[in-house]
Amino acid sequence: MAGQGADGEQPLLQSRDGGVLTVTLNRPHRRNAIDSRMWAAVGEALATAADDPQVRALVITGAGGAFCAGLDLAGTGDGGHPLDVSGRGPGSHPLEEMRRANELALRLHDLPIPVVAKVTGVAVGAGWNLALGCDLVVASPQARFSQIFVHRGVSVDFGGSWLLPKLVGLQQAKRLVLLGEMLDADEAHRLGLVTWVVADDEVDGFTAELARRLAAGPPVATAQSKALLNEGADRSLREALAGEARAQTVNFATADSREGFTAFLDKSEPAFTGEWAVK
Repeated sequence: MAGQGADGEQPLLQSRDGGVLTVTLNRPHRRNAIDSRMWAAVGEALATAADDPQVRALVITGAGGAFCAGLDLAGTGDGGHPLDVSGRGPGSHPLEEMRRANELALRLHDLPIPVVAKVTGVAVGAGWNLALGCDLVVASPQARFSQIFVHRGVSVDFGGSWLLPKLVGLQQAKRLVLLGEMLDADEAHRLGLVTWVVADDEVDGFTAELARRLAAGPPVATAQSKALLNEGADRSLREALAGEARAQTVNFATADSREGFTAFLDKSEPAFTGEWAVK
């Protein structure tokens, strides 16, 4: 895990409940704005989620009533620029720092397990695009969202230029990015940028049950379905069908397909393991 701050603060908290890993962005005094230590900690958590077969679903949330206020524009405090995601300080080229940030965005996108963002406060800039990079977004009525980059004199990043047109269309994406308006949870939901809006006193339980359901799914088939949907956005129908055929062939070689069919016939709940069944 990435190191503590000078005040002993852990930039990221992690907890496990069965197959669900929850990571909490933990800089509440900065509305969980991302500094170099948090970049490193999130990267490590995503690597853990990808490499641990016992992790079947991931929840990303924020501490202290905020999700993430984007990049910490206070910088590193040692003369480094705000893009110093590696913590190297003065002399680190911004293009190198953006490459590191982009690697994290790609790692999130390629994660083979379902990822849920639980947003109970502000999510702006790279913080909102971190949530949009998740597979599902649960928001409380108090959540607020903005592509705030234009108000900081910079352009959209952390995948927003790719994600937004696919989610809301080019014209609405331009509205969100070029104006940097603040949206409430209901409007974000209407635009398809939030999957569910759940009451404050129910959002934790709702997200926990959602993650449990996702974690109970067949891991191999779930991973392949997620990849097919992500890749399908840029494929022809012919390419998408070919990918589906390859994925389904792999699924039939797992114990989960047999388990699913048997449970259907027996009218029981399947217990998926992801095990390879070809001997």
